[in-house]
Amino acid sequence: MLQAEVAGLRVIVTAGGAGIGRAMVESFAAQGAQVFTCDIDGAALEELGRACPQVGREIADVANPDAVAALFDAALGRLGGLDVLINNAGIAGPTAPVEEIAPEDWRRTQAVNLDGLFHCLQQGVPALKAAGGGCIVNLSSAAGVRGYPLRTAYVASKWAVVGITKSLAMELGRFGIRVNALCPGPVEGERIDRVIAAKAAARGIPEAEMRAIMTQDTSLKSFVTAQDIADMALYLASPSGARLSGQALSIDGNIEVLR
Repeated sequence: MLQAEVAGLRVIVTAGGAGIGRAMVESFAAQGAQVFTCDIDGAALEELGRACPQVGREIADVANPDAVAALFDAALGRLGGLDVLINNAGIAGPTAPVEEIAPEDWRRTQAVNLDGLFHCLQQGVPALKAAGGGCIVNLSSAAGVRGYPLRTAYVASKWAVVGITKSLAMELGRFGIRVNALCPGPVEGERIDRVIAAKAAARGIPEAEMRAIMTQDTSLKSFVTAQDIADMALYLASPSGARLSGQALSIDGNIEVLR
């Protein structure tokens, strides 16, 4: 784990019950940050509470602006302010040719990945301004900087995240707020397993073949881990990342093509 100077920082991580979010929550907490997180999965939050009892937790669907408002009321009340906002919540969305995507699946993907980001920014930015500055980390994707067939709903949302990141870096820089996006490639875990299964089914090939294709499409011939992403978030939140803003940082083993 990266050793970063984040002790005492007040941090909100959305969707921290599992996967990348869980790795971020545990990493910041382990290094002395004050952390509050949310998730739509109450069981995951309960398990996190047993592992990290010092972390504040709230069930919330970021697509619901009222739930986000309640989340930030609880988080800011506990933390006493905000230094770092990590917008991690997101869903994979449908895997299908564009003409077969159900409108409700398209809308849900944008509601979580894009509207949810917006709701959290509206609540979090005033708190960061009040603190005299801070750090925002938005989770985009390798699919946020390149095309990805059969994943248009997800791609649309993640390209938007990069655009929002770059715009807010310009808008908020004068307040001492740095804004960056992380663009992971395939991350080992249940979520990418589901994507692989869906892509394999859409192409009519075995899942093992689909995984091999995706692995070979990276220069390092490997997927990344949730801890790889958490380590970059730690770096951005620390003094070492104090001059980084407006960047879409790829953590993907150098993906050469998405297919």
